[in-house]
Amino acid sequence: MTKPRHRADLFLDPAVDPRENGAPVGDERATLVEFLRYQRLTLRIKCEGLDAEQLARRAVEPSTMSLLGLVRHLADVERVWFRRRFAGQDVPTRYQTADEPDGDFDGAVADQAVADEAFAAWREEIAFAERFAADTELDFVGHDGSVRSLRELLVHMIEEYARHNGHADLLRERIDGRIGE
Repeated sequence: MTKPRHRADLFLDPAVDPRENGAPVGDERATLVEFLRYQRLTLRIKCEGLDAEQLARRAVEPSTMSLLGLVRHLADVERVWFRRRFAGQDVPTRYQTADEPDGDFDGAVADQAVADEAFAAWREEIAFAERFAADTELDFVGHDGSVRSLRELLVHMIEEYARHNGHADLLRERIDGRIGE
């Protein structure tokens, strides 16, 4: 007879958690950047060790939400906010279009090339956002006509990731039972 797994055994081992030992005390910028880094790492952790089929597995019908869809969605969110709205770059979204407004989730199919491209795009957008945030004053207001500072954008991105990481918790638990983090 197999020993039942206990819920407490399904959490990430703290000894290998890359989010630990961040900047516990810092100025405003360091605090915002660290909280956003933590949320980004949480999504990465939720996706680690899964193959393309698992990453593309949908929540429950009629939802099209999947971990891969979340990665694609957040790549577009990073791109729109940091490149377009704040840096003023004239770049298209990666996955969402007028013809495919849900392309981020609808295009998240069980294909390793699709998964690899999504993670590469997400890392690229994060790298741009990190450079932009490091080189820009917190009071900087974006180029999109709204009155939102970089400070407010960083808080918004923390909220965006935190909300979607809640979705990722449920998606990952449905795939292989892993919870927490």
